[in-house]
Amino acid sequence: MRAAWLMLGSTLSFAMMALAIRYATAYVPTQEVAFFRNAFGLLALLPMLMRPGRAPLKTRQLPRYFMRSAIGLASMLCGFWALGHLPMAQAVSLSYSTPLFVTIAAVLWLGETVRVRRWAAVVAGFIGVLVIVRPGTAGFTAGSLVAVAAAVLSSVVAIQIKQLTRVDSADTVVFYTYVFWVPLSLVPALFVWVWPAGIAWLWLAATGLMGTLGQLLWTRALRLGEVSALTPISFMQLPVLSVFAWLLFGEVLDGWTITGALIILGSNAYIAHREAVLARRAASQAASAAAKPGE
Repeated sequence: MRAAWLMLGSTLSFAMMALAIRYATAYVPTQEVAFFRNAFGLLALLPMLMRPGRAPLKTRQLPRYFMRSAIGLASMLCGFWALGHLPMAQAVSLSYSTPLFVTIAAVLWLGETVRVRRWAAVVAGFIGVLVIVRPGTAGFTAGSLVAVAAAVLSSVVAIQIKQLTRVDSADTVVFYTYVFWVPLSLVPALFVWVWPAGIAWLWLAATGLMGTLGQLLWTRALRLGEVSALTPISFMQLPVLSVFAWLLFGEVLDGWTITGALIILGSNAYIAHREAVLARRAASQAASAAAKPGE
C-alpha cells in the first residue's frame, strides 16, 4: 500500500510538472524551460545528496554520463516542446510509447531475448501510436513526431541508465546526470534567452521541484513494490492532465487520442506484467540452483 501511495504521489508530481511546463513556455522558450528545470532540480537534490555522513558520490564513467545527459537533454527538449505546443492528452499519450522503444532497444543494444507475446504487445502499442498520430490524414501534425522522437530518445536513456546502475548507485546516477544537464542545457538556452519576469519564476521553479519530487517518489515506489502492480497507477497521469487541460486550456479529448492511448497503456501494462513474471521466475530458478548441494 505504501508503494502504491508513493507511485500515486509521483504520478501527480509529474502531472504538475507538465502543467508548469505548459505555463512556463508561454513566457520563455522551450530551451530555457529545460535549463531552469534542471537548475532548480539540482538545487532541490543537493541537500539530500550532500548531507553529512554520506559516502562520496564517485564514478569512473564520466564519458558515459556525458552521453546519457546529452541524449536525455535532446529527449527533454522534444518532450517539453510537445507539452507546450500539442494538446496535453496527445503529448502525454505519445510519451507512454517509451517502453515500446525500450523493448526494441534492449534487444538491439543489450541482446535481451523477447518472445512472441511481448513482441505482440509492442506491435499493438505501435498501432496505438499510429492511431494518435494518424499519418497521411487531415488530422496529422508534424509536431506529433516531436513527441514520438522524445519517446525514442528516452528509451535510449533508459538503456544507458540500466548500464550505469550496474556500477554506480542510483543516487550517483541522478547526481551526475544533473551535473551535466545544467551546463549542457544552458548552451541552447543562451541562443534564445529571455529573462523571466514575475510569475514566470514560479512556473520555472515548479518544473524543477515537481520533476525532482516525482523522480524521488518513483524510485522509492519501485524499491517497495512490483513494476507490474505499480505501472497502471502511473497511467493516472493521463486522465488527471486531460481534466486540467479541459478546465484550464479548453482542450477536449478526441476519440482518436482516447483509443490510441488505451491501446498504448494496455500494451505497456502487459509488458510490465511479463517482465515481472520473468524476473520472479529467474529469481526462483537462481534460488533453487543455490540450494542444490555441492554447487
